Amino acid sequence: MTPPTPPDWYGDFFKNVALDVWRDAIPAAQTEREVEFLARTLRLQAGARVLDVPCGAGRLTLPLQERGLRMTGVDLADEQIAEARRRSAAGASTARIEWRQADMRDLPWQSAFDAAFCFGNSFGYFDRDGTRAFVAALARVLKPGARFAMDTGMVAETILPGLRARDETQIGDVRFIEDNTYHADTSCLETRYTFVRGRVSQTRGGLHWIFTIGEVSRMLADAGMAVLALYGSLDEKPFAMGDRLLYLVASKERS
Repeated sequence: MTPPTPPDWYGDFFKNVALDVWRDAIPAAQTEREVEFLARTLRLQAGARVLDVPCGAGRLTLPLQERGLRMTGVDLADEQIAEARRRSAAGASTARIEWRQADMRDLPWQSAFDAAFCFGNSFGYFDRDGTRAFVAALARVLKPGARFAMDTGMVAETILPGLRARDETQIGDVRFIEDNTYHADTSCLETRYTFVRGRVSQTRGGLHWIFTIGEVSRMLADAGMAVLALYGSLDEKPFAMGDRLLYLVASKERS
């Protein structure tokens, strides 16, 4: 059965209250731990050119730039990119970040980056063909030997063991509700996200196509990237079934 949520749901999702929730959902300490993880596992050196896709409002792009990296951020959401540009312009660093508003699959560079990452649980926004196109685009823009890292809570081994029909939490002044429907015939998780702030309620739909870790590894291999490590935490604990998040590190094969 085809989910009623449109496949390009992400085009209009990340606006107004959703941006507030995503901004408040991750504390500064978590961001710092993620930055440390990326610097360590991607072996980032000052002056390296690094791609953040999708970059959102620059939550990770900006602190990595402050470490002397040449950052490029790509995101489709206009409000996200606009906020990223504002934050970048207001920062102390004089180094310029390249911001590009575009689809994650629309990466025009060729062997340009020393490293890339896809964080923020964004892997799986596309169906299988779209995800393969994204992975192929990533491989194309990386230099031989460059590393790639991603985090996701939406592979089968993370999401399915503990999937609940409804989750609810308070994020800042917003009550955040997730109603989940898993479409087994297409391996797609459809979520109705409800944001309640005071007397105002907004509901939006989202889709995540669910892959096994083996499927992700094969997609990467088909694009010329080899998986180096699978972690279940930012402390590099080996991944185990049921871990809340998967942290995957891969590298582009040398020709």
